[in-house]
Amino acid sequence: MDRQNLASSSAPRGGATVHPPPQHDAWINTYRNLHPQWQSLLPPPQQSAIPISISRVNQVDAGRLDIEMSAMLKEQLVKVFSLMKPGMLFQYEPELDAFLEFLIWRFSIWVDKPTPGNALMNLRYRDERASEIRGKVRTGLEGPGLTVAQKIWYCVATVGGQYIWARLQSFSAFRRWGDSEQRSLARGVWLLMQRMEGIYKAASFSNLLLFLYTGRFRNLIERALRARLVYGSPNMNRAVSFEYMNRQLVWNEFSELLLLLLPLLNSASVKSFLRPFSKDKSSDSSVDETLCPICQGTPSIPFVAIPCQHRYCYYCLQTRCSASSSFRCPRCGEPVAAMQRHGGLVSNIPQKQ
Repeated sequence: MDRQNLASSSAPRGGATVHPPPQHDAWINTYRNLHPQWQSLLPPPQQSAIPISISRVNQVDAGRLDIEMSAMLKEQLVKVFSLMKPGMLFQYEPELDAFLEFLIWRFSIWVDKPTPGNALMNLRYRDERASEIRGKVRTGLEGPGLTVAQKIWYCVATVGGQYIWARLQSFSAFRRWGDSEQRSLARGVWLLMQRMEGIYKAASFSNLLLFLYTGRFRNLIERALRARLVYGSPNMNRAVSFEYMNRQLVWNEFSELLLLLLPLLNSASVKSFLRPFSKDKSSDSSVDETLCPICQGTPSIPFVAIPCQHRYCYYCLQTRCSASSSFRCPRCGEPVAAMQRHGGLVSNIPQKQ
């Protein structure tokens, strides 16, 4: 009886609908349905770029190889005009350099290809201004290449800028703008050019320090255009080994050192120094004493050196004695104290102050 009264009292009155109790996983299904809509309303997450480190040696070597490639092309092009009037090509050397630089730019950077040096070092240019990272970031080397505007400005700066500056320098040197007796306008332009060159060199040195610290942007042009060198392929090594590059650099620097030191050496002094160590003593007896030891010709105005009495040309002996107060005779190694006309009076050697 009591159970019937309780059931009758709990029954809905007035025909109300009875809802079933909620399922246990209803909130999970609701989250799954609403989560895609909620994610579509949120801004897309910003993917952070993977920090990468590009070898500074590779970047410097790439620039050096580009210079060597341009020099090789220039050498071959000069051979084409070797039969023309001597000195004519020298007048148009800036135009020739600009033409070769333009060819390298046209068939490499303009068509989204690396320069010859960059290709050997497995490098390419990337636009650092592009902040969006398209697709999945895997290696940190992804990114668009240079834009059309960046390519054009690169050509204007590297080809046009260097050509205009070379022409200004040659024209100012030919017109002697730096002389004090020139007009104030020409003198002022020359001083302005010198200041601009000093500022550019200081800025280039500062950029070099930043490049050595960060490893980005070798020169001011790349920094201004935000054109960074990155690896073209993450699984490709450089085409030129370090051993080969080191060998080339050592021989290149050694040859430049020899070209610097050889003009400063006195050949007569070297020969006289090496003469005691020479094993061929018979060659001295076959030397013609009537010839000048310096020019190996018959003296037109014969002079003799004191005290060894060997015969010289006046011009040869005078220039050598004026250049060095300790000049020694190339034949006997005796120091020349004075010079005398053949059959005349003794003339003392002028001492250098």
